Amino acid sequence: MKGIIDADTHISEGAAMWALMDQAMQPRRPVMLSVPEDTWYGNRNAFWLIDGEIYPKPAGKGSFALVTPSEQKVQAGRKDSTPATREMTDIKGRVADMDKLNTAMQIVYPTLFLVYNTKDRELEVSLCRAYNRFLAQACAQAAERMKWVAVLPLQSMNVALDEIRFAKQNGAVGIFFRGIEGEYTLDHPYLFPVYEEAQKHNLSICVHTGCGVKQILAMFELARNHTFGHTRVMPLLAFRDLVANRIPEKFPGLRFGFIEAAAGWAPFLMHIIRRLLKEKFRFGSSAELFREYRLFIACEVDEDIPYIAKCIGDDHLLIGSDYPHSDPSREDQFVNAINVRSDISAPLKQKILYDNPRAFYAI
Repeated sequence: MKGIIDADTHISEGAAMWALMDQAMQPRRPVMLSVPEDTWYGNRNAFWLIDGEIYPKPAGKGSFALVTPSEQKVQAGRKDSTPATREMTDIKGRVADMDKLNTAMQIVYPTLFLVYNTKDRELEVSLCRAYNRFLAQACAQAAERMKWVAVLPLQSMNVALDEIRFAKQNGAVGIFFRGIEGEYTLDHPYLFPVYEEAQKHNLSICVHTGCGVKQILAMFELARNHTFGHTRVMPLLAFRDLVANRIPEKFPGLRFGFIEAAAGWAPFLMHIIRRLLKEKFRFGSSAELFREYRLFIACEVDEDIPYIAKCIGDDHLLIGSDYPHSDPSREDQFVNAINVRSDISAPLKQKILYDNPRAFYAI
C-alpha cells in the first residue's frame, strides 16, 4: 500500500508559538499558569491565561480537556510522545513517532483553538497569525511528511483572507472550522468570502470537533457531560446546514470534510435531510450527493465501515490517529486496526488510508 496519510493529528500549542505574536501584542500573549494538584482542577492543573480567562478550564461550567499546556500533571510521564514532539519543537522526534505508527504523512490541526478563546478582534488576529506562522515553519522542516490546516481570525474578514493566501503559500492544505463560528452557522453568507478564497487556492474546508461559541461552551461541564454536546455534535450541525442549504453548489470547486466526529451519523443525517427537502432532494442516492458535493468524513476503526461506505460511497471516508491527544478519539494503531479487518475489502482499505485523504487535502 502507498504511503499512509494520518488525516487528523494535532499540535499542542506552546510558548514558542506565542513568541511569534506581533511585538505590540506580546504583553497580551497567552501565559501559562499552574495551580496545586489538590485543587478541583486535579492533574489538569496548568492552563493558558488569555484575555483574563483560563483555557482550557478543567472543571466547572465551561470546562474542557485539552492536551495543552504540556505542563499539566496529567501529561507527565507519557511514553507515546514528549512535550517537544507534541509542541512541534522537535520535528525529528515527531517524524520518528510517525514511523512507529506506520504513517507517511500527518495532517496537523490545532488544540487550543478547538474552543472559543477571545472576542477581541486584535488579539484574535495576533493569535491566529502566530499559530499559522509557527505551523508553516515547523512543517517546512519535514515538508514531505507534514501538512497543516490554517486557523483564521474570522472576526476580521480581510485579515482572514490574507491568512488564507499565506497558508496556501506555506504548505497548508485546509482551513479549520468548528461547527458554529461565533454568531454564524457555516451556511451563513458572512463566511462566503472564506469559501471563495479557499476555493480559489484549492484549500479544503475542514470542520473539526470543537466549540466556537462561548455561550454553548459555558452550558456544559466536563465531569458530567464530557465533550459530546458542545464539541462532538458540532460537525453534524455544520453538515446539516451546509448540505440542506446547498452551499457546495455555490462553490463547485470546494471540498468539505467533517473530522473527529466518527461517521456513523451520516446515514441518519441523510435521512433527516431527505425528509426535509422532499421533492427538492434531487439526488438518486446519498452516495451521489456526497460525490457531487465533494464531502468527506473521518471514520473510526470500530465503526460499521462497510455499511457507512455503502451509504455514502467508498470515496468519502478517511481516518486519523488524533496524535498526540489522549481522549476517546485517539487511535494510535488505526493502520493495523483497519488492515486486520476482514469485512473491509482491500480496495476500500486503500481508499481510506491513502486515496481519499489525498483527494480531500489535494496532496
